[in-house]
Amino acid sequence: MFVCFRRIRKCRQLLMMFFVLSVIKMYWESFDHVTDHVKSYSLRMLNSLDFINANLTISHEEARKFSNHRYLINHEEKCVNEDVLLLLFVKSSPENFERRQAIRSLWGNEVYIKKNLDVTVRVVFALGVHPQPMNRKKLQQKLLWEDQLYQDLIQQDFIDTFHNLTIKLLLQLRWTHAYCNHARFFMSADDDIFVHMPNLIRYLQEVNRSGVKDFWIGKVHRGAPPIRRKDSKYHVSYEMYPWLLYPDYTPGAGYVLSRDVASRVYQASLTLNASLYIDDVFMGICASAAGISPQEHVFFSGEGRAPNHVCIYNQMMTSHGHVKDLRELWKHATDPEVQQVSSGFFGKLYCTITKIRLLCILHTSKTYPCKAAFS
Repeated sequence: MFVCFRRIRKCRQLLMMFFVLSVIKMYWESFDHVTDHVKSYSLRMLNSLDFINANLTISHEEARKFSNHRYLINHEEKCVNEDVLLLLFVKSSPENFERRQAIRSLWGNEVYIKKNLDVTVRVVFALGVHPQPMNRKKLQQKLLWEDQLYQDLIQQDFIDTFHNLTIKLLLQLRWTHAYCNHARFFMSADDDIFVHMPNLIRYLQEVNRSGVKDFWIGKVHRGAPPIRRKDSKYHVSYEMYPWLLYPDYTPGAGYVLSRDVASRVYQASLTLNASLYIDDVFMGICASAAGISPQEHVFFSGEGRAPNHVCIYNQMMTSHGHVKDLRELWKHATDPEVQQVSSGFFGKLYCTITKIRLLCILHTSKTYPCKAAFS
């Protein structure tokens, strides 16, 4: 009897510890969030963001040099006479044929989306040319063949490298403005991302019905400083960006803009120096110049990979870092049983406890935040 009592007391202690850790984690994350806000808004109070925009402003003629690249493959008619809910640009590299194929057959399948979700989504791939001249001609022939089959490549004649990602962003903004500016929403995503299209479409339909404007969602980085370490992929020199903090921005892995925001960001890009090669930061600079701030959606994963669990799939929007497992994830995340597991009082309770364990106790900073467990 005494042993049983000790076991019960031990279980209670473990449950209490679990609860306390969850609360601490939640408040600690909130504190970090507040700290980010303080840094970001302190910078605004000092008018530093206006100073940044003013110092990066250049003439239209100079700005055009960054975006005025010739189209090698284009589809001007892609959105013509269509009521497009979402234009989704996938940033891809010329050699990533298998990634594009997986997207076309899974979450980016326009026929599936129209048939099962009853909306029109246009999915196109943004590309430059291969950086190796020896491989470029042969690969270009493959791209032309690929485009004949699928008619979804948008390619310009810039070198497709990490340091030209901002040029790839300008391609997306320019093409959207010229050929699909009536789409209700614009999304930019990497080609190793998973988009839970049914969840995203339901959400955007709801947002669209409310007639929303100034809409820019994703995982938000607030008050982030430039990385000065020269060994970092994201190194930015003082000469390129001398200021202490970046404007608020969403990671380029995946974010969504409303039609009005896409238009205003494009117009801002025509007046700013685009030599900063961190494309998502440049997007933040353009948005800041246009007076637009990002809004956080807790189920956009940013750079991170979301936990694989049925209770996560029910609300998942994006998860980053998927190549080999994309088909398996699509199969599990869109299984009809996902809705059943999280329905009803006990289903919701089970999923809340599970999400606390996955996002709070076992939390990593690059996936969904702890507060997502309670939404």
